[in-house]
Amino acid sequence: MSLGPLMVDIAGAELSAEDVRVLAHPLVGSVLLFSRNYNNPRQVTALTAAIRALRTPHLLIAVDHEGGRVQRFREGFTRLPAARLLGRRFDEDRRDALGLAQSVGWLMASELRAVGVDFSFAPCVDLDYGVSEIIGDRAFHSDPDSVAALAVATLSGMREAGMPAIAKHFPGHGAVVADSHTALPVDRREFADLEADIRPYRPLIDNNLAGIMAAHVVFPAVDALPASLSQRWITGVLRGELGFHGCVFADDLTMAGAAAFGDVIARAGLALAAGCDVLPICNDRHSVELVLGHFGANVGSAASQARLVRMRARGEAPADLHANRHWQETAARILSLSSTPPPLVLTERQS
Repeated sequence: MSLGPLMVDIAGAELSAEDVRVLAHPLVGSVLLFSRNYNNPRQVTALTAAIRALRTPHLLIAVDHEGGRVQRFREGFTRLPAARLLGRRFDEDRRDALGLAQSVGWLMASELRAVGVDFSFAPCVDLDYGVSEIIGDRAFHSDPDSVAALAVATLSGMREAGMPAIAKHFPGHGAVVADSHTALPVDRREFADLEADIRPYRPLIDNNLAGIMAAHVVFPAVDALPASLSQRWITGVLRGELGFHGCVFADDLTMAGAAAFGDVIARAGLALAAGCDVLPICNDRHSVELVLGHFGANVGSAASQARLVRMRARGEAPADLHANRHWQETAARILSLSSTPPPLVLTERQS
């Protein structure tokens, strides 16, 4: 059975009979885990093993685990710094910050791979314009070249651990006040004025970036549809002008930023037509059922299937990671980066 374009969630720390039924559907190709699915490393390892055992090839398993406010697994995992801390270090010591970003990428990926996760939605490469609360300290920097350098270093660390990277939120979410989880953000700049936001994607693509998540942000000077549902953005700019050949993820189609463009079936159709390979529909099982009932089993091209396969983690997952000297040294360095208290955690819907 091939991997379908739908990314879905599950209800709890174990698979229910309903979960098993949904995950067996050929339209489903990946599972997104949330904090509610996590109790401890042993439990989530058993959960990912159960998901993998359902199908051959196994479903892809993902999580939002970029650090700072967005880290789904906490207890038993290293608390990762917010990207802004790496940006501040970059201003102080570029070489040290790039090494630290690579270490953060490696450690994040290694810890997730050890419990059976294929990939995390990281890094966030939105620019810090100081206006978006939902992005905020998730952004490395306000300077696009600094963001690019830190993102490439993070990608390098993740790749070393066998995990593909996914840059987000294309072409940029940092310059709008509205949060696409709860409203439809509109960025009225002309296309030429978006070059700074797009610039970090260029070196990442040159470094064989595996995945990109498209934003539910409308840029009316470019297209009336949000980037996540737009052929102009996905097929035209991202694949055509930037030459990206990796996997394109829509942001979650249940979010308010997408809801203004029809029911969930219409949104899914627009995202597929735009060129998205993966359609996340989470925290709304009714919407998942509607999409499963509407679309045929053969949605998605052979090229899309090949791109999905690239999102699988590579190599052997680390065994007894905490006994690894490299992990011990890296974790100690990351924990010493900031003496501030742990940040507030974003809700399950924020990614």
